[in-house]
Amino acid sequence: MSTAYVIVTVLAIAANAAIAAADFAGARFVLANSAEVNVAPRWIPPLAALKTAGAVGLLVGLVAFPPLGVAAAVGLVLFYVGAVITHVRARVLHNIYFPGAYLALAVASLALAAAAR
Repeated sequence: MSTAYVIVTVLAIAANAAIAAADFAGARFVLANSAEVNVAPRWIPPLAALKTAGAVGLLVGLVAFPPLGVAAAVGLVLFYVGAVITHVRARVLHNIYFPGAYLALAVASLALAAAAR
């Protein structure tokens, strides 16, 4: 297991756990961003649950069962590709770096997890 894999995966876990917590808490910035890209407030808790599942899967993959970490990283990549597409379709590009950064972490985590296998 490489140091880069551990660092990137821990960062991805922390980032996804933090944004999921903000989603579950109904943080104003979450509600504002979601409204701006036409995501209904009722979708925020299920989306937060997916982010939480991704973070937990990355953690379990890191410490106990690597295939679950790969699966979680794939799920997060797909999730954030969808988020980027949602921003593009809504023509909300001024803050596309948020889903873009999460996507980059997920891709890096996936690439490093796959390389570690």
